[in-house]
Amino acid sequence: MTELTDLLPTTDELVRLRAVAAGHTAPDVIVRGGLVQSPGTEEWLERDVLIAGRHIATLTPWGHVTGATTEIDARGAHVVPGFIDAHLHIEYTNLTPGELARLSVARGTTTVLTDPNGAANVWGAAGMDLLLQTGTPLHVFQQVSPTTPTSADLELGGAVISEEVVRGRLHDDVTITLGESNPFDYGDVSTGRFREALVAGRRLTGHTAAQTHESLWGYLAAGISDDHNAATVDEVLERTRLGAMITVMGSSLTDNTVPLFADLDAIAPALRHLSFCADDKHVHDLHTEGHIDHHVRQAIRFGVDPQLAYRMATTQPAQYYRLDQVLGLLAPSRLADLQIIPDLADVRPRTVIVAGEVVAQDGAALFENTDELPAWTRGTVRLPDDLPGDLFSVPTDADADTASVRAMEMYNGYFKRAFTATLPVRGGEVVSDPTQDVLKIAVVDRHQGEALSGIGFVKGFGLRRGAIAITMNCPNMNISVVGADDASMRLAVEELGRMDGGFVTVADGEVVARVPLPIGGMMSDAPFEETAAALAAGHAATHALGCRIPSPYIILSFVGLYVVPDLGLTERGLIDAATQQFVDVLLPGPVDACGIPHNHGSHS
Repeated sequence: MTELTDLLPTTDELVRLRAVAAGHTAPDVIVRGGLVQSPGTEEWLERDVLIAGRHIATLTPWGHVTGATTEIDARGAHVVPGFIDAHLHIEYTNLTPGELARLSVARGTTTVLTDPNGAANVWGAAGMDLLLQTGTPLHVFQQVSPTTPTSADLELGGAVISEEVVRGRLHDDVTITLGESNPFDYGDVSTGRFREALVAGRRLTGHTAAQTHESLWGYLAAGISDDHNAATVDEVLERTRLGAMITVMGSSLTDNTVPLFADLDAIAPALRHLSFCADDKHVHDLHTEGHIDHHVRQAIRFGVDPQLAYRMATTQPAQYYRLDQVLGLLAPSRLADLQIIPDLADVRPRTVIVAGEVVAQDGAALFENTDELPAWTRGTVRLPDDLPGDLFSVPTDADADTASVRAMEMYNGYFKRAFTATLPVRGGEVVSDPTQDVLKIAVVDRHQGEALSGIGFVKGFGLRRGAIAITMNCPNMNISVVGADDASMRLAVEELGRMDGGFVTVADGEVVARVPLPIGGMMSDAPFEETAAALAAGHAATHALGCRIPSPYIILSFVGLYVVPDLGLTERGLIDAATQQFVDVLLPGPVDACGIPHNHGSHS
């Protein structure tokens, strides 16, 4: 676990740093001859970096100090700090922290701020701790998950974490922010939590869900201080003009680096208030596209000055999240986390140093992942031996040929637009209609062993036949399954139970792809290369069934998310995101804001 205080120099280390900086003692390492990113000005400095132990002693003109135990040649290259990912959920990489480190540190990302809300829902507070721990050279800081479950009125979920525990964690030394909260929650409990975060001196991570004007103003007025949802220049400017930091998201859901950097003249006023995050980016995309290095490449490709692009990935988040006394800039007494970049636009580090040690060379980690995971991290998918026969049933008038339903259409990654669809009725049951690309979706409990299910309908997956299912419905980590027919959906859910969690694609009565994620049904502790290959094969099998979404499993994770407009879905039913109330799937039905009984639209 990365305790912030432990990364600061000890008294003995400060004595040594001062001696090295003053020229009384030789450094342990000199990174020699590079153009060093200035910590305080937007310049490339002709400097050597002198390192004593874990920390930087000072920067000197080239050749000023003649000897050290180790010298690293940076001539012809640039020297920059390690990259900071300002917001992600490690679970959604589908890797354990140690395997994420083995993949990402070699690409220059040495620090991540993580909201472990999936682990919290599966394992409680112990899961939150698990996601903060690794023996690899990756700094992992906590964004405290605000509520587990998100709403006790709208879902059963898995674990329950008390408000007392959440507020206590805001004062932990590993904590950087309060994690992303529900923008539609104006209750006294959440407001008190915001106050506690402010008192603890923490930033408040935002999830503004495409809101604007009064709904946005009401959210930011709680002290929310950043946003990773801004996807247009207008959204960025509206938020930065209100004092927010924008953590530009480049994920497997959507890559906001494209719309935001495509018009540099328009976004120019906000450039020094941007940082980067790979929120919800799975292992295959991290492996093939990159982590924060991808953001820097994109910014430079669209014309951002390289000096500023690298500061967005290092100094700007460090300063905003109050980490700059420890890391994020190359300056005396700071942790010696740095990388040597031969080509600024290519953003592929030749050498990565963490806490004064060379940990990666030429894109490959020089360390192993030796993290041991406790036995309780497995066996978390709990289903009945026999699933209920009506698990996916949407009954209606037996004499009807069609029925009208309230459905949702996917757009801009994980946002959902509500619409009305007319679907066929067979034997008194509303069924999917692949010809319209309106498919049945269900969220099925996998924590309580009850197989309780909430049913909805969704457009955008394009499956002509078969089904896909996952054990990662956000954020409660229940099963989410979408399919062209009920039999395929049932087979997919049964297979998830047999494989102890992960992703699965089925067609014509057969399982055609599996991505095993046995660690909490969210992550694999296998080498990241194996997990990336399994995910690529699963995507290919799903695309062969007609799916048009590049990363269908992770998109399926967010169909149920009920803090993002317009609709959401839990194991208890369909939810209007704006009112945070249950609504009927069938139309006509209750359409006002009065809500419905909690067991409406569910099966047990």
